[in-house]
Amino acid sequence: MNFSERLQQRLEKSIKDATNEEIYAALLNTVKEAAEERGENTSEKERKIYYISAEFLIGKLLSNNLINLGVYDEVRELLASNGKDICKIEEIEPEPSLGNGGLGRLAACFLDSMATLGINGDGIGLNYHLGLFKQVFENHKQKETPNPWIQDTSWLTDTGIGFDVPFRNFSIHSKLYDIDVTGYENGTNKLHLFDVDTVNESIVGDGISFDKNDIKQNLTLFLYPDDSDKQGELLRIYQQYFMVSNGAQYILKEYEEKGYALDELDQHVVIQINDTHPSMVIPELIRLLTARGISMDKAIEIVSNTCAYTNHTILAEALEKWPVDYLETVVPHLMPIIRELAKRVSEKYENKELQIIDEWNRVHMARMDMHYGFSVNGVAALHTEILKNVELKPFYDIYPEKFNNKTNGITFRRWLMHCDKKLVDWIDRYGAGEFRKDAVKLEQLLSLSDNEEALQELLDVKQENKTALKEYLEKESGIVLNDHAIFDIQVKRLHEYKRQQMNVLYVIYKYLDIKAGNLPKTPITVIFGAKAAPAYTIAKDIIHVILCLQELIQNDPEVSPYLQVVMVENYNVTLAEKLIPACDISEQISLASKEASGTGNMKFMLNGAVTLGTEDGANVEIHELVGDENIYVFGKSSDEVIEHYAKSDYVAADYYINDADIRRWIDFIISPEMLKIGDVRTLLEIHAELIQKDWFMTLLDVKEYIETKERAFADYEDRIGWAKKMLMNIAKAGYFSSDRTIAEYNRDIWKA
Repeated sequence: MNFSERLQQRLEKSIKDATNEEIYAALLNTVKEAAEERGENTSEKERKIYYISAEFLIGKLLSNNLINLGVYDEVRELLASNGKDICKIEEIEPEPSLGNGGLGRLAACFLDSMATLGINGDGIGLNYHLGLFKQVFENHKQKETPNPWIQDTSWLTDTGIGFDVPFRNFSIHSKLYDIDVTGYENGTNKLHLFDVDTVNESIVGDGISFDKNDIKQNLTLFLYPDDSDKQGELLRIYQQYFMVSNGAQYILKEYEEKGYALDELDQHVVIQINDTHPSMVIPELIRLLTARGISMDKAIEIVSNTCAYTNHTILAEALEKWPVDYLETVVPHLMPIIRELAKRVSEKYENKELQIIDEWNRVHMARMDMHYGFSVNGVAALHTEILKNVELKPFYDIYPEKFNNKTNGITFRRWLMHCDKKLVDWIDRYGAGEFRKDAVKLEQLLSLSDNEEALQELLDVKQENKTALKEYLEKESGIVLNDHAIFDIQVKRLHEYKRQQMNVLYVIYKYLDIKAGNLPKTPITVIFGAKAAPAYTIAKDIIHVILCLQELIQNDPEVSPYLQVVMVENYNVTLAEKLIPACDISEQISLASKEASGTGNMKFMLNGAVTLGTEDGANVEIHELVGDENIYVFGKSSDEVIEHYAKSDYVAADYYINDADIRRWIDFIISPEMLKIGDVRTLLEIHAELIQKDWFMTLLDVKEYIETKERAFADYEDRIGWAKKMLMNIAKAGYFSSDRTIAEYNRDIWKA
């Protein structure tokens, strides 16, 4: 019985007579059944990978699973022949609220690629009921609200498995739900999500506030609960330990069921620690092994050969450091092990930068990962070199063999086949369809560089995607775009180092330039999308400035025909799938040395956008691949930025005082036009921030940024010339497949 027959059998009525909701439920359950029948991937070496991450931003799964099962076209045609639109059925699915941004999206791509490559590897995380938060805009400000997503008809499967997780004064029994991860024309792996029956969504009050002390009721409510107070920090420790204790117990359960000897764990298991959130898996696994009769020395040796650590940032605030008394409050049974690990390091090394417990009695999670793991990897070539030579140099000096680079990647099934079907049709038409299994085959498209007919068709695809975005946003939010404008898009987590404020200063520059009578040949639409962490005041201030500019320009008849600013609400994977195919210019403008990699830059590139960016993260590798003519690079180098920090010689006020242009743009934030729309205190805050602090050196690069952006807009007018830039970016994007990244993880680290 083929997939279509099974779907109709499950539906128990004709497709024509079924509602979209009934079809969605039947499709979901038929996919789950088909995924189970595929069978799990197994390893010839009997080694299994466990990828532990606080986030898995998996996005909607229906179409992705249909593609990976090889039945998407069959189902789409079946539905169409019965008067049903698969796109409308896809819209019924809620997006799983299990991640925030790049970290979680990367983890999702990696699970997809592991399954596709046939690697025996599962994800381990938490089943957040209300996710990060749903972003809404009120009075030109971000408001956080709950983002529930779990329904009766769900991808979650109750496994019936649970574990007791001990805390200081109580224990909690967990409940494990699985989500199938289908490989493209290959076997199935699992995403294991741990939850607790006692979680209570009704304790959430105004916005996303709740009683942070009631752990049994709040433990899996939210991803990254507000940690601006002690209760919030403690809750994060509760969450992280709950995740890793369940993960470690599950790993040992599977391992022991296979009949292996405990002292051979490292030969059969690899635990990949994704950022520092899961770091407590190291002492927890040691605790569980010693409880099973393994000596402390042997347990430490086993765990050190089992765990590998991925570093995603050099930002100090993101490298977690927990006060010892906080850990004593939540997990006192781990502290003797952590102290033992710290003692062994201090007896061997005197350097303060190497100590797991510092002079302020804080436990450094990344340091524990590096001492007691066998691999440390960065996520882009530049990032890894900065780790080795600057940020983590003391560790590289003593463990050079542990350090390696694994440049991030994206899954082309999601970010091309699913979200840009028109571009895929064009690629197939010109004979590069083998990219589905080997993404580097996109380079075959380079033969089209002088084919004006093909290049015009490529421009037509982009135009259709821009029109589709216009229609989607108008329907969903009432925003009306000019789909014949240049779409300049910056979508990513709101953080000062990503420099949304630099883009704001460009908008102000352009607004004033148009008011002075200098009209662009083609209208420009600047699109932002980002969530700011609830306690990140300056990030929320930047959102306020963007929303004020959006209203100001919209209501200015002199400017609005030529310039538009749009901030999309509640940016997520679903919105990304609409925005990325429509983008002309991809804004990747972080302060050089601060963006570890980025993966949005890869998605935009793959979909024919041209990057405007600093030489930072994976932009460096994009630049090397596409060449100077097909990317717009500006700004000080990472070495120059690092030197500025070392000398403490960057003073934002000097730029404000000595440059009349910069002073004019910054002062516009508190101009009468803006104060009439916005909140006075908020606008004064961001104005002062840019002059007095500007920790991520916006003003250092802003003038070169504006000049480079204007050059890109001028080049856009040569449509065939621009199409050649698009073509080069698409053709060279194959390197950034997560299949390549995972193959490298497996070759160099996991050896599964």
